[in-house]
Amino acid sequence: MRAVTSLPYAITETDHVRIPVSDGTVLSARIWRPVASDTEPVPAILEYIPYRKRDLTAPRDSIHHPYLAGHGYACVRVDIRGTGESEGVLADEYLEREQLDAEEVLEWIAAQPWCTGDTGMMGISWGAFAALQVAARKPPSLRAIVISSFTDDRFADDLHYMGGCLLSDNVAESGTMFAYATLPPDPAVVGGRWREMWRERLDNCSLWIENWLAHQRRDDYWRHASVCGNYSDVQVPVLASSGWADGYSNAVIRLLAHLDVPRRGLIGPWSHKYPHLGEPGPAIGYLQEVVTWWDHWLRGEENEAMDGPMLRTWMQESVPPSTSYEDRPGRWVGESTWPSPHVRLTELPLAPHRLARPGEVVEDHALVVSSPLSVGQFAGKWASYSAPPDLPYDQREEDGGSLVFDTDVLTERCEVLGSPKVRLEVSADQPVAMVAARLSDVAPDGRATRVTYGLLNLTHRDGHDEPAPMEPGERCAVEIELNAVAQAFPAGHRIRLSLSTSYWPLAWPPPKPVLLSVHTGHSALELPVRPAAEPDELPARPFGEPEGTPPIPVTALTPGEQRWTVSRDLVDYHSALDIVKNAGTVRFDDLDLEVTRDVRERYTWEADDFCSPVAETAWSVTFARGEWVARSETRTRVSCTDTEFVIDAQLDGYEGARRIVSRNWHRTIPRDLV
Repeated sequence: MRAVTSLPYAITETDHVRIPVSDGTVLSARIWRPVASDTEPVPAILEYIPYRKRDLTAPRDSIHHPYLAGHGYACVRVDIRGTGESEGVLADEYLEREQLDAEEVLEWIAAQPWCTGDTGMMGISWGAFAALQVAARKPPSLRAIVISSFTDDRFADDLHYMGGCLLSDNVAESGTMFAYATLPPDPAVVGGRWREMWRERLDNCSLWIENWLAHQRRDDYWRHASVCGNYSDVQVPVLASSGWADGYSNAVIRLLAHLDVPRRGLIGPWSHKYPHLGEPGPAIGYLQEVVTWWDHWLRGEENEAMDGPMLRTWMQESVPPSTSYEDRPGRWVGESTWPSPHVRLTELPLAPHRLARPGEVVEDHALVVSSPLSVGQFAGKWASYSAPPDLPYDQREEDGGSLVFDTDVLTERCEVLGSPKVRLEVSADQPVAMVAARLSDVAPDGRATRVTYGLLNLTHRDGHDEPAPMEPGERCAVEIELNAVAQAFPAGHRIRLSLSTSYWPLAWPPPKPVLLSVHTGHSALELPVRPAAEPDELPARPFGEPEGTPPIPVTALTPGEQRWTVSRDLVDYHSALDIVKNAGTVRFDDLDLEVTRDVRERYTWEADDFCSPVAETAWSVTFARGEWVARSETRTRVSCTDTEFVIDAQLDGYEGARRIVSRNWHRTIPRDLV
């Protein structure tokens, strides 16, 4: 990334600004703005997240907020209540109070003498969720939003559940937020109140995983803040982006299809990263695109913000299977509208162990599969962060426990753009069952690279609101929508569909092993094929080189460690996936602050005992400056029986070597057809 040191506007920065909200809580903000805004007000941009503006996100913030401020905007980075130096307790995600706070923050910003009264919101992940959700509430000053890696559907397309199946990222993310919600404020900012504020967080934090497991179907808990319930609530222009390696790629094209406002979509090969920091590459000059967007919608400039296609996406070329890629080969393609008239739906009937040709008549055969728990050990993460390497590996071992359907060897290139669907007629021998459907690119040497996948809890076959058990032995029609993708399959390769009845540890398995019958005469794969001869419809102006302002100085004091280890003991049949994400110790030089972070995830199972899976996550985070040392340690363990989930969690807070808080939780939650 190119470091930009000369900007159109000289800027000033204030690292702690107190913003009061209506219930008496005071939130903490960091503000970058042009010096000239003292006399010439500018539009303002809010990023609103719980990840600590002063330290943990400060390196990333320093790359783009000063950059945008240097182009004539006031950038306001606010920590959500209960995080960083903001008062209060962070009790859960996307609560009504959180959104009210955001509206009041926007009102405060718009009233400042350095602001024109026009605002925007931007962010990635939680920040993007916040921007989209607040936009649906129609705050009067909000003129446009810029969002990356988000969803509009909190139940069906977030890290909690997928197709009604419980995701292990539900446990991993609850561990992340368990840690962030219990970290101390910095006494250098809040003074002697830091201990009181920290104790309030430690004593009153809730167990988020309990909330998330208590709602195993789409109910009002998930409907709240799910914009898909009424897209017309969003009435401001939207610039939306994500990456094909991320778990949040689907919402971009849904917004393009359903919103009725000026909108643009951008999907690259990236994991859960901003596009100018994108991994796998190529990263792009995203901040230049963002400035153009803000200039158009916040300043009223006539520029290129709305020129070119509605959707620009990276059409990925075939690659060998790997858990990480430095770059993904491919090219940018554009679509002027979405859904695209260039995409043709092509149906490939399922025949015994092969994908038949379009229009081929296939007789009804019952093919059976009962997958071992080991299917899924090479699935990677639901949402890739590219650290440690977390993409799916070679699918050949996974396919050994699956029903596999291959096309003939392709005689010409096939490009897919959109969401493949699998329509199946199935029967099962258990009332609770799942299907994992994987689409792979199979090279001539047999190596299989997973391209996309989808999950369906068969009790959710008629929707997520009112699941119903399967009637053992009864045939029913189901549809599995796979994650959207842009992928080229070259001539000489084959396209493979794999079906399994478990996919652990990416998703929690059903209570008992399932024997699933797939009836070929009424089952098919639907591919959204974009003929290679179709025009790419790209604007004349290509993306620029990634750029941003120089990040703040951070010194690594001890090295980190990253591991992703799959193990299996063939004596007692104990298997495990161990993930280590140790960031070592770093010093934030301008703060004289040392931060140490260690994160461990562990997923285990025994043979094919479907009640043996256990998911564990542990965080340890230490802040130190001189004699001040504060540490939060959090641990979460989720196990199961055939009728319930079992949660055990611990929280310990240390001031120096002295433990000042110790809390323990033990909860059981009934399984609701999961």
